[in-house]
Amino acid sequence: MRNAGEPPMDPFSTAPPPKTRGIKGASRAAAEGPGTPGGRKLPPGVSPDIFGKPSPPPRGGRGPSALPPVQPPAEPWVMEGRPERRHPPVVPGPPDGGDPGQDRLEADDERPRRRGGRRILVTVVILVLVLALAYAIPAITMSGVMLRGTTVAGVDIGGLTVTQAADKLRQTLDKRSKAPIVVEAMGIRQDVMPEEAGLELDVVGTIEQVPSGFPSPVQVWRGLTGTTPVEPRIEVNSAKLAEAVDALAQEIDRPIREGEIRFKGIQPEIVTPRDGRELEREAAAKAIQDAYFTTTDPVALPVTVLKPRATTDAFEEATTTARRAVAAPILLTAGAKRVQLPRETLAAHLRFVPDAQGRLRPVFNAKMALAEVEKHLVNPAIAPVEPTYDIVGGRPKLIPGRAGQGVDATKLAAAVVKVIQDGSRRTIPVSLTTVKPRVGDAEVRAMGIKEQISTFTTQHPCCAPRVTNIHTIADILDGYLVKPGETFSLNDVVGQRDKARGFVEAPQIVAGRLVDDVGGGISQFVTTMYNAVFFGGLKDVKHTAHEFYISRYPPGRESTVSFPQPDFQWQNDSKYGVLVKTSYTDTSITVAFWSTKRYDRIEAVASEKHSFTNFTKETDDGPDCIPMTGQQGFTIEVTRVYYRDGAEVKRDRPIRTVYRPETDLTCTKDEPGGG
Repeated sequence: MRNAGEPPMDPFSTAPPPKTRGIKGASRAAAEGPGTPGGRKLPPGVSPDIFGKPSPPPRGGRGPSALPPVQPPAEPWVMEGRPERRHPPVVPGPPDGGDPGQDRLEADDERPRRRGGRRILVTVVILVLVLALAYAIPAITMSGVMLRGTTVAGVDIGGLTVTQAADKLRQTLDKRSKAPIVVEAMGIRQDVMPEEAGLELDVVGTIEQVPSGFPSPVQVWRGLTGTTPVEPRIEVNSAKLAEAVDALAQEIDRPIREGEIRFKGIQPEIVTPRDGRELEREAAAKAIQDAYFTTTDPVALPVTVLKPRATTDAFEEATTTARRAVAAPILLTAGAKRVQLPRETLAAHLRFVPDAQGRLRPVFNAKMALAEVEKHLVNPAIAPVEPTYDIVGGRPKLIPGRAGQGVDATKLAAAVVKVIQDGSRRTIPVSLTTVKPRVGDAEVRAMGIKEQISTFTTQHPCCAPRVTNIHTIADILDGYLVKPGETFSLNDVVGQRDKARGFVEAPQIVAGRLVDDVGGGISQFVTTMYNAVFFGGLKDVKHTAHEFYISRYPPGRESTVSFPQPDFQWQNDSKYGVLVKTSYTDTSITVAFWSTKRYDRIEAVASEKHSFTNFTKETDDGPDCIPMTGQQGFTIEVTRVYYRDGAEVKRDRPIRTVYRPETDLTCTKDEPGGG
């Protein structure tokens, strides 16, 4: 063979050895790494032992060593067509001589951190998806209906459609929406009916407050875990609410009773002052509105307490002056004519009332005092005459009035007060002046007085002293004209009842007992006039029922009166005048009103008597005792209903009257009662 006798050829001799740049003082074989003696790489699986084991270097680093060299890691055989796999480069150690492996450790630690961050990210994404599903699924089921857990005044409407919720609220809350609102002020308790006060549940407005679209996360959470109370929305008719509050004020309000001194006979008596009270209307309306649907407890209404002006010291000083004022009559002169104002007439028309500083000053009603004595100072032929109507053949006939001469009442009142305060001479020259009628003939003709609009009659036993007083006041008021829009006040027109004009002592009710007083019994005339006002369709301004019921009067339609309070007042709220006509017999009194009818018929609708209270029995041996027959107290409501052309056109708010029980009083002297 060609190569016979030649040493065998190195199969790797044709492969160039790897370069060993930058390595000095080392053999090429050592620099190129393990493999053949020449440093060539072996194929995978070929052991370098086939070339024999080198001797270990001698001690001291010289010569071959007897120990085998440390085997480096095997290099992969680079195969043609496959990418070479390379180990990460060795990072040089720090120049300051630190640990060269530290950086490798830090690099190795970074890998777990990156893997942990990826785990957290995945967890967050999963949590977000879970929460989104937890919100979306119930939100979709709640969408388009009332939010679950929603309540209105305790009624659950959650999960219902708008229509279903509205129907449920109407059915469930209908009775409650019409229940009375109980109000209380100064110990007076009243029921306010929501419908009459203009209060109504606004079902649609209430439902509009409830979320019913696609709910927010907060709403979903609330719907799943709790309740959503919604306040009922209320419709308020302000005008009707104000009317209801005004009606309450009529029951609650009480005017101040200023302390004063007036006379019983000729003896001065102190009328003790009393606080007044006034309902705070705006605050009361708000309290009633706020209580609707929120409470069934009584609602306290705010009331302002009004204080009188007079002081205790003022009464002591004024009482002394009052006794001196009526110690003797006062002589009035008009030229050669003379007439005395008797002590009783002075006392009947003299009062001591508080001024702005709380001191009691004398006030004299000269006009009323002159009623019976003026004819002695002025010739009746030249005295003024008020126009009026007489009823002839069932039709009103005008009796013209005229101006005339009369005593100047204003100057006379000032002169009497001066005499009382100064203690000067008790003779007063009066001044005469021209006095015009209160209304003129042309004004009376234009009042439209053409027909009777109401009449009422009450009965009484014959011949008692009280009957004299009934007839006397009937004569005073017969033919009196009340102008359109004018308010009639009985005490202003008639004044204090006195003996000079024919009034006498008779029993009347004072503080639950019958006592004798001048003018006692005229409450029967007032009750008769009140019913003429009622059935005439005129406005009741102020009336006060008796403390206990008197059987000769219609229950719930009667009124008492005294001087100066309580008064009886009514208003002619029509555009026509009203003529007062009175008539009487020994056992009856009649009051008729003439004007122009506004209504075909007016009806009184009365409730049954209810809330009865029992009377007590007492015995009184005093000389002034007047016996009384015991009877139960009760409550009644009366409603006035108006008709025109056969149909009801309106009705008033019911008038509630509460009668106290009448004491069964036994006296040693038995005398007839009155009232």
